[in-house]
Amino acid sequence: MNGGRVNAVLPAAFAGLGLDRPRLVGVVNVTPDSFSDGGRFLDPAAAVDQGRRLVGEGADMLDIGGESTRPGAAETQAEEQIRRVLPVIEGLADCGAPLSIDTRSAVVMKATVAAGASVVNDISALAYDPGALDTVAALGGPVILMHMRGDPATMREKPHYDDVVGEVTAELADRIAACEGA
Repeated sequence: MNGGRVNAVLPAAFAGLGLDRPRLVGVVNVTPDSFSDGGRFLDPAAAVDQGRRLVGEGADMLDIGGESTRPGAAETQAEEQIRRVLPVIEGLADCGAPLSIDTRSAVVMKATVAAGASVVNDISALAYDPGALDTVAALGGPVILMHMRGDPATMREKPHYDDVVGEVTAELADRIAACEGA
C-alpha cells in the first residue's frame, strides 16, 4: 500500500472480458425480497428472460444471486440458494455473457460453477464460509471480493471507521493476500 492506495497491475482481461473500457454487469436477483427489484424475478423463467433482456441491452456480464444481502436480511440456506439459481444459470449458459454467482456459500459456489457460472462474487470476500477460500482456489476461476463488516443481518449495527478508505483498502488487501495464499 502507498498512502492508502494499493499498487496493483491490472490484468488485461477478467472472465474473458477485456478491461480496455468500462464493463456493465446486469444483476438478476432470484430472491423474494431483493432490494433492487422487489422479488420480480423469483420465478426462474422470469429471471432467465430478465438476464437475456439485460444482455440485449448491453450487459457484459450477469450476476445471479439467490440470497438477499440487503441490510437486515436473514441468511438463506445453501440448498435454497441452489434451488433458486441453478435453473437460471442453466437457462442463461448460452446467453453470450459470463455469469457470476453472488453467494457467500462454498456449496453454492461449487454447484453453480459446475452448472455454468464462471465467476464467484462474494460480499464477504470469502471470509463468511470457512470453506469458501479453498473452494474458489480449487475452482480456479476469477473471483470478485467485496467489503462488508458483519453479515447482512448485522452490517448496519454501529459500523464504525476511523478512516473508511484506508480501512476498507487494508481489509481487502488482507483478503487478496489470503486468496493468493490459497
